[in-house]
Amino acid sequence: MKNSLQVAGGVVGAVVGFIATLLILELVGFGNRADPIMSGIVALLVLAPLGAIAGLLLGTALATRLRGGENTGGLLRNSLKAFAVIVALGIAAATFYYIYAVTTATPWLNPNAANPILVFEVRLPAGAALPSSFRDIAIELQTDLNTMPGELRPNQFQRDGDRPVIAGNVELAFRTAHRQLEIKIKGQPDRLYGIGLSAKAPHASELGPWQPNTDGSEIRYRAKWPGQD
Repeated sequence: MKNSLQVAGGVVGAVVGFIATLLILELVGFGNRADPIMSGIVALLVLAPLGAIAGLLLGTALATRLRGGENTGGLLRNSLKAFAVIVALGIAAATFYYIYAVTTATPWLNPNAANPILVFEVRLPAGAALPSSFRDIAIELQTDLNTMPGELRPNQFQRDGDRPVIAGNVELAFRTAHRQLEIKIKGQPDRLYGIGLSAKAPHASELGPWQPNTDGSEIRYRAKWPGQD
């Protein structure tokens, strides 16, 4: 493209000017601490864009000088071309983000049918005892979007040597990778287990490997989708 160096210089200058303005404002302590939100809006939407415009003009002028002073089309025209490139890149970035948000941010995993469940087993530390009543065991799935009570499966409780193994399941309703399972047993410290499933929680036919917890217990789990077992 004709005058591509000047246009590229303007684009780079605009980006540098935008970032530099924000850094300078941070260094000089710009803003009203009593109203940080408004100060941030002014900095981001007013002052930083002005810095970007200044950087755009300066970058275009410097690039023109690098070409030996040749100013084909004039400083203003090349600056406008650089501005058009920035606008196009901004639109492309916004479009990409919108597509990403639409395809990944839908909160429900399976809105038109039953949701998958997390099937799990927890192997307690050696010597740990189970309470006499299952009512003394509470299970809760915690995410950054919701909490969900779990259900015990007493018919699948077992022993592995001197270590009790409890089993249960809990519904996976939301699309998020930030999940943890809390298990409370009366008379024992609360236990928290990280669940390393992706946001979509793909179906697995078998439980995964045992994963150790800091208290000496272990957990293994899988996501079970309706109709796929």
